[in-house]
Amino acid sequence: MLQLKPFPLLLKYPPYTNIHKVVVACHILHSMSLHTTTQRSFEELVAESESVSVAGWDFSWLEGRATEQRPSWGYSREMGERMAKAKAALDIQTGGGEVLASVPKLPPLTVATESWPPNIEKATQLLHPLGVAVIADEDAPPLPFGNNAFDLVVSRHPVTTWWEEIARVLRPGGTYFSQHVGPASVFELVEYFLGPQPEARLSRDPKDAKVAAEAAGLEVIDLRLESLRTEFHDIGAVIYFLRKVIWMVPGFTVDKYRDKLRALHEQIQTEGPFVAQTTRFLIEARKPL
Repeated sequence: MLQLKPFPLLLKYPPYTNIHKVVVACHILHSMSLHTTTQRSFEELVAESESVSVAGWDFSWLEGRATEQRPSWGYSREMGERMAKAKAALDIQTGGGEVLASVPKLPPLTVATESWPPNIEKATQLLHPLGVAVIADEDAPPLPFGNNAFDLVVSRHPVTTWWEEIARVLRPGGTYFSQHVGPASVFELVEYFLGPQPEARLSRDPKDAKVAAEAAGLEVIDLRLESLRTEFHDIGAVIYFLRKVIWMVPGFTVDKYRDKLRALHEQIQTEGPFVAQTTRFLIEARKPL
């Protein structure tokens, strides 16, 4: 049984207009007791969640108001173990650098890329003191590195994965280790507001990632998918989440969706937390010698 943890989410990407590009990166901290918000009025919760800043990628405001199960494999721990053995490592789409900064022992050469200016600034401030170079990159090929540059490439919740570029910058025998957002992640919430998204539900299939990795000449040595229970315990948490993760429901505002939000508030009040399924898959691929 996977353990429930509170958010906060560590999300890192700018808005995308197509729902199939939804990427939600969820780094889960230690479990905390739930706030007693269930009896508060709709208007009070709306006012509170609209007044709080959604700048940056700190999701601590959701602690006690939303929970999500942690994937069983422990990506940060496993990534840290691989980093300790590497000589040169690349973290693609590092976001604010939070996950990379948590690594106990970084390789002698460690580089991170990021495309979104607010995250580039944050990652630079966080990672430069650790000796990590942060490169502003558009997250489109080619990667700004030479062939065979790294023995380890990692990425947590990449928007897109350029497998041929990953294969090019990996040294023979090097590995790519990543946790990806899986298919139809948190789509119960997305479809509550937007209606059915049948085509989008088919994207981000781990089997497709395996095919693409192998087509680029990599050998997939590990591939695991998990569906994880996510709960929103009050409508304020839903509003905050959608204000912050603005590509989940493009153009979201409280005024635009007030009727649906009020109905969802009443549902949570009477039936309990709104439950969605977050999906994650782990993939590890090696470049042949």
